[in-house]
Amino acid sequence: MLASEEGRRFAVLTLVSTVASTYITLLGVDAQLDIARRTLLSRAEAMRIFEARYKRGASSEFELSQSRSEYAVTKSTIPPLEQAQAQIENALALLLGRNPGPIARTMKIDSLGLPIVPAGLPSEILERRPDIKQAELNLIAANARIGAAKALYYPSISLTGLFGSVSNSFDTLFTGPAELYSYGAAVAGPIFTGGAISGQVSVAEARQQQTLLAYQRAIRTAFRDVENALIASQKSREALLAQKERVDSMREYARLANLRYDNGYSGYLEVLDAERGLFAAELDYTQAKSETFFALVNIYASMGGGWVVDAAALAAQPRVDMAQDPKSFP
Repeated sequence: MLASEEGRRFAVLTLVSTVASTYITLLGVDAQLDIARRTLLSRAEAMRIFEARYKRGASSEFELSQSRSEYAVTKSTIPPLEQAQAQIENALALLLGRNPGPIARTMKIDSLGLPIVPAGLPSEILERRPDIKQAELNLIAANARIGAAKALYYPSISLTGLFGSVSNSFDTLFTGPAELYSYGAAVAGPIFTGGAISGQVSVAEARQQQTLLAYQRAIRTAFRDVENALIASQKSREALLAQKERVDSMREYARLANLRYDNGYSGYLEVLDAERGLFAAELDYTQAKSETFFALVNIYASMGGGWVVDAAALAAQPRVDMAQDPKSFP
């Protein structure tokens, strides 16, 4: 019964983690849509300017075609993102037990705070994992079954008589009816059953070994999950910083490319290349943010769902606001 309860907790933990990951995915798609729509407005404005300049003879049809092409490419990225947004909303609504439909959001992915995973978390924290608790309780139950099977060897009789004398049950325990596996009113269980009880004991012991191996596997799996989640968290933060540097570099490149074009030092193709690179870098940076949060959710799940509370107790550290200072990540 207790093991089944831990199975229920595992289902709840999985649901909570899935809801969190799905919500993060939704916020990530929201951010990518914002980038795409903002870029589309910029492309539309550039196309309008080139159309006006072309009419005045100040630019070539080639540059106008380039501008229109880039506008169309950017516009084509929006419908797939809108489709993904709607599908993720429906999936999240289903997880929350609601009818498919929009999900209200009060924040953007940049405003989410990341709890810091402190150093020195004890391995005992893994004992809260439902799968480990379930395996442990199954092992306890298997040990109890061995005892119950062995108990079948022993009949229940009255050992003492009146005033502490020897009970009469001893006189008839192994005589007469005992050979027929029935011991009269004083005996409540069989002793000899043609090896059936021995077989039950062997089965119980085999099941105990099976549950012991399952318990050991659950522990190994827990340590593997935690290590993988911690590595993913570390590497995702490193990737996020690298993506942030890429965005900054591409933004400066786009600024300089526009400056060179305005002063006649380069063609519009260089501007398009810079802005195309910036658009891709911003989308990748948003995805890197999502990956960083996914890693935190995996740590939460791999440590049994309660590590945030212990982290707050062990190390009172402020939350990190990614929008303010992503370089402050440990």
